[in-house]
This record gives sequence, structure tokens and C-alpha cells, in this order.
Amino acid sequence: MKQFFKFMFASMLGFFLVFMLFFLLIIGMVATIGKREPVEVAANSIFHLQLKTEIIDRSSDNPFDSFDFISFTPGSAIGLNELMRNIRKAKEDENISGIFLDLSITQTGWSTIREIREQLTDFKKSGKFIVAYGDVMTQGAFYLASVADEIYINPEGGIDFRGMNAEVMFFKNMLEKIGVDAQVIRHGEYKSAGEPFYLERLSPENREQIQEVISSMWNTALKDISDERNISINRLMEIADNFETRNPASALEAGMIDGIAYRDEVMDIFREKLDIEADKKVNLVSYSRYNRAPLPKSMIPTRSRDRIAVVYGQGNIIMGEGGERSMGGDRIAKALRDARLNNSVKAIVFRVNSGGGSALASEVILREAMLAAEEKPLIVSMGDVAGSGGYYVASYADKIIANPGTLTGSIGVFGMIPNMQELFNDKLGITFDNVKTNELADLGSVSRPLTRIEREIIQQEIERVYETFVNHIAEGRGLPVETVEEIAQGRIWSGVDAKRIGLVDELGGLNFAIEQAAEMAGIEEYRITEYPVQKDLLEQIREGFGGIEARWMRSKLGNSYKVYESMQQATENAGILMRMPFDIYIE
Repeated sequence: MKQFFKFMFASMLGFFLVFMLFFLLIIGMVATIGKREPVEVAANSIFHLQLKTEIIDRSSDNPFDSFDFISFTPGSAIGLNELMRNIRKAKEDENISGIFLDLSITQTGWSTIREIREQLTDFKKSGKFIVAYGDVMTQGAFYLASVADEIYINPEGGIDFRGMNAEVMFFKNMLEKIGVDAQVIRHGEYKSAGEPFYLERLSPENREQIQEVISSMWNTALKDISDERNISINRLMEIADNFETRNPASALEAGMIDGIAYRDEVMDIFREKLDIEADKKVNLVSYSRYNRAPLPKSMIPTRSRDRIAVVYGQGNIIMGEGGERSMGGDRIAKALRDARLNNSVKAIVFRVNSGGGSALASEVILREAMLAAEEKPLIVSMGDVAGSGGYYVASYADKIIANPGTLTGSIGVFGMIPNMQELFNDKLGITFDNVKTNELADLGSVSRPLTRIEREIIQQEIERVYETFVNHIAEGRGLPVETVEEIAQGRIWSGVDAKRIGLVDELGGLNFAIEQAAEMAGIEEYRITEYPVQKDLLEQIREGFGGIEARWMRSKLGNSYKVYESMQQATENAGILMRMPFDIYIE
């Protein structure tokens, strides 16, 4: 026995030492990353943008937020706020002669791509060049590349330009095979968030709204590409129908690109633009390096005490704290409250990028948004999606600004309680029995189907929440309840259509929203303060280790992680939900 304890304690000590060594190694890496020296950019440099990594609304100070524990390297997720600032910096930087858009895929939403595209359009006003190149380009990558002065493709590459497709995955038959009945209760004929769990294909209402949304988004893209490439919209439709961009020769003939070249030949094009000798190396400055370059004098923040707060809310709306990629009700409410109580903050921009989630968490956030709007100008900037609960929290803003391709609306409510009786009883051989003091004490049990009375109670609560939702929209937007009822019913709208029906005031991105906030506050000089305030290093490290599983799954599943994430959210959500019926990803 003495020998046993000896070996046991030795093993525990060994494990502890290995863990501490690993922990110290990570801390050392983080410290090294955080203390990198500023970068000096040489004259005649080119800003090299390889936007093949995930782009989120705000870059995180958490060193583990996108750390790759598979390759043991720092993560590469880019914050849109940081990216836009670097493009503006490149415009003002006399040492940057142009931008090299090195594109293949884009891991972000349609509206985010358009915001980047608009920032690049502004960059071109400096007279500097933008050249895009790709071995292959997905549709989203080409849409971004179309802003460039010149586009080149590898001789064996191609462009995926075939029109938009929205595909919805249905789980009904799978659930039946394992003995699960979803039991979805909803309000709104277009509220189709639960359809994948009880239907095998799109309902007529869902098909109608998806068709209108992707058509609106596609029309916006076609117009933007048409303006830059000088190709008529009818001709672009023909190119997509015939998939004329499937090889470089036909893409060149169609006028979609400017040339066919290998990467080294593109470097020769840069040498010619920079007027340097053939044997000289083109100085490409990577994103990670340029991010550490100092700001030009014109971009150094003013000393004014006046501030505009930008409150970032991204991801599924949940109760509690949440994180950088979820809208925790308590965390976002506190951010809005802190901005409201800060006397230096003269206006608030609430950046919403969420398909909704918990109705109760949405209410917690909305209350603080309402209080903020009573004291200061409150502008909502919608990202890729701001629907259902994501629209609910925006409804009392002084002004709502969306991108043309923003998915918004979805004013509807649903609830889902799975009945797993068959799975437990017949598939697994598990049975349940219970005792209770009152008739409804076991309401919500997944071990049996809902009774008629239970269904009626849940339906009544959903109707109550829906009525509250509609009334908030009517009051916040200054619309008759009858009008809101007509455009609600859980229906999704694009930003363009949302503006037409009164759910959105203006079309534009985050920069435009900040400009509008400054104008409403009557200030010309100001600094930007971002909320929620990011946590200190120790908290970040603790939370970073807690997210290892999600990052491991993301690295292994790639683009398929979105499917896994959607299924996870379906199991995480509890109670009555305000949730978008689908997500659209541009590849």
C-alpha cells in the first residue's frame, strides 16, 4: 500500500509539473506576441491583404480567443474594426503605394464583405492602386476583388461565379429514426426557425422569403460588380447562368478579369507599377506586420474629451455573460449602461450582428438600450444579420443603419421542447416515473409528449411575447401596430427591403453609423471608445482555456463548423426564443 501511494503521488506530481510547464510556455508565447516591436514601413511598399481567415466584428485582446491548439500557433481571426482602420491607415501612409488583394476564399458574411469593399473604394480615392490575384476565387472573394483596378487569375485557376444558393438542412427524418419529436410551437407564418425539426423541405412561406432575400442580395452584388467592371447586369446574369468563369480563358473573354498570370508574373506587374528593377524584391507588408505600424499623423486620435461609444454585440443572444462571440444579456446590458453613464460619451453606436436567441436575454438588453436612447443619441449599425432578437434589441434606436445585404426583421417567436420518449423507451430501454405535488410540476419534461393543456399554456406565452415584440417595434419605430403586423409574422428582409418597409432608416456600414452619431451629437472632434471593455489577462487566459473545445472543432470541421454550431445553439437555447430561421454563408 505504501508503494501504491508513492507511485500515485509521483504520478500526480509529474502531471502537475507537465501542466505547469505547458502553462508557462503558453504565457511566454502570449507575452512574446504582446511585446512585438512596432514595424517601420519602407518607402514604395505594398500592403499585402490575404483575407482567407475568419473576420469578426471586433478583434479580441484575448490571446487565446483564436489560438490554434492543433498547430500550436497564434490564431488569425481578424477584427473588422481593425481591418478597416488598417485600410484607412494605408490610404494615408506615404510609404504604401498600393494594396495587393491576395484572395481565394472569404470566411465572413456578405455585408461584412461589402463594408470592406466600401473601405477599399475609399482607399482608391488616394490615387493608389489595388491589384487582386487568386489561384482560384470563390464568389465572395471575387465580389471583394471586383473593386480592384486589375484582377488576375492563375492559368489553371478559375472563379466560382454562378449565382446565390441558400440551402437549408432538415433533421426531421433523422429525429424520427432515433425516436425524437421536436414539438415546435410558434407565432408567425414565416417564423421558420423550427422547420428543420418537423419538416422535410421548405414551407411555401419560407421558400418565398429566402428567394426574395437572396435575390435582393444578388441584385446588390450585380450592381456593384457592374459599376466596377463596366459589364451590364444582364450580361453578368448570362455569365453566371453559363458559368463562364469556370476557367481563366473564358473569364478573361467575359471581361471578369484583366489577365491570366502566375504569382511571379504578378510580382513583375508590381515592379512595373513601383518603377523598380526586375531583380529587386517587391516589398510586401503582411497584415500582421502592418497592424503594428504606427498611425499616420492624420489618424492620431484627437485630444478632445468627447467620445463616441461603439458597443459590439455579436452572436447568439443568451442569458448571462457570454463572450466575444455571443451576446450575453448581462454583459451587453452592462456595456450599454456603462456607455450611458460615461459623461464623456456623447453618442452610442450599437453594432448588432446577431440572429437572435433568448427572448428574456433580448429583453434585458433592450431595457438598457431604451434607457440609453432617452439620454443620448443611439444609432444601431447592423452587420451581416440583425434579425429576431437581434432586431428586437435595436427597435428603440434613434436611427437604424443596415447594409443592403443585412438579414433583418424575423419579428416572430417560437419555442421547442423535444419529446424523447421513443428514444428513451424503445431505442435505449430507459423508462421514467415520477411523483409531483401539482398538475404542471413536470411541464417541459422531455421524457413524454406535451399534453393539450401544456401546449395551450406554451402557445399563450408565445403569443404574449410576440405581442410585446410587435408593440415594441411599433412604439420604437413610430409605426401603427397594424403595419408592424403586416411586415412581421417572422418574415426575413434584406437591408434594402427593410429600408423600403420602414424597419431601417439608412443603408451603410459601421463608419457611416459613427458619422451619423457624431452629427446627431453635434460634435466634430471625438475619440472612439469600444465596449464591452475587454477583460484583463488572467481572466482572458482562464476563458481562453475554456474555449479549447470550440476552437479544436472549428479547426477540424472548417466551413462545416457552421452546421455543428447551429445544432449546438439549438440545444443551448432554453425557454421562448426569438431566433432567425436560417443563416446565409457566401463562399
